[in-house]
Amino acid sequence: MSADVRPIAESELPDWLRTVNTGFLNTARVTDSDVAMRAKHNDFARTQGAFDSDTGRCVAAFRSFAQELTVPGGAAVPSTAISNVGVLPTHRRQGLLTRMMAAEFAAAGARGDVLATLIAAEYPIYGRYGFGPATHLAEWEIDVPRTGLDRRLSAPADGGRIDLVDEAEVRQIGPELHERLRARTPGAVNRNERWWNMSTGLEEISYRPYRDKFFAVYRTAAGEVAGLVTYRADDHWTDAKVPQNTVQVHDLLALTPQAERALWQFLCSIDWVLKVRTGYRAPDDLVPQLLPDPRSARIVTAADFLWVRVLDVVRALGARTYEAPGELVLEVTDASGPAAGRYRLDAGTGTCERTGAAADLRLDVSVLGSLYLGDASAVRLAALGQVTEERPGAVAVADAVFRTARRPWCPDIF
Repeated sequence: MSADVRPIAESELPDWLRTVNTGFLNTARVTDSDVAMRAKHNDFARTQGAFDSDTGRCVAAFRSFAQELTVPGGAAVPSTAISNVGVLPTHRRQGLLTRMMAAEFAAAGARGDVLATLIAAEYPIYGRYGFGPATHLAEWEIDVPRTGLDRRLSAPADGGRIDLVDEAEVRQIGPELHERLRARTPGAVNRNERWWNMSTGLEEISYRPYRDKFFAVYRTAAGEVAGLVTYRADDHWTDAKVPQNTVQVHDLLALTPQAERALWQFLCSIDWVLKVRTGYRAPDDLVPQLLPDPRSARIVTAADFLWVRVLDVVRALGARTYEAPGELVLEVTDASGPAAGRYRLDAGTGTCERTGAAADLRLDVSVLGSLYLGDASAVRLAALGQVTEERPGAVAVADAVFRTARRPWCPDIF
């Protein structure tokens, strides 16, 4: 089969959306409201489709949008975020994704994007396009009666307070709180107005209707907003009319350990609740050790999350800070081209430049993506055969330079 790969026209949006929905096994139905909402926010120049040459039907979809990714040190790096990627099962293994990805990388280079990011639905797909898993996540289920917390106490012990708020207030206070957290969280990405509208029910899509949520804000003793949690609860009772409900956390933002402690204490103090699901957190999140009995929190999910593809090595490595001084010459291989070359990194000054010097380490651009935010271990990657050491001791230097004291975390799926 042959197909024409190109940006879609607005009139083709319903067909494109049907392909996205089918690919993600949501529904084949596309409503007028879905089309209108997507058209309102969509950048058609960055929305690709593959159209079957015989039928004219859209058989593959691809979209990107502008994003800022926080890197170690707090800089916000311009990235192209890739989403809504899907190929219909009738047209797989025909190179359609490869063609769309190549077009996106060329456009990203012209725009000056430093990185590309995505959330990989399947692990094996994106490594061949130069992406590497750069953050991981964990979700805990807390057995509330075992925590050792005094459930009679919902108020923070530090003099702050917890207030329940509504969607309108969340749209007012949430964006500023998130921006403050994002500036100090490597791996975090920006949230636009549509994100807040979707998360509070102002906008919704037909196959994923908005469900009412509860919102609680933590304020310090001085009245400053320093935390926000969004959660829902199920409605489970035994035959003996005993409540055994579970709270599901959808979003928890905390600027300080005190705010984090106060919000988890609050969630575990809610009447009728036996379990709290934390939602996706950083793998080294404080929540288990904030409980008197950390064993009351068991991990129920652990996986890779944000994947990073370095497009401009010089700007990417020059944008972040490093945990220790050291110099490395990295030889980066890149089958798609934009990142291939040899680069000298001076972690002491935070500078990077192309060089003709002999390589200290050899690695694929996908491996550089895994190292970039500080989550991966160069020593471990070398043991797996993904990093080749050309100068003795260079792997140890890379491990000390790239790794961060706290693991990066991306709170958002996109």
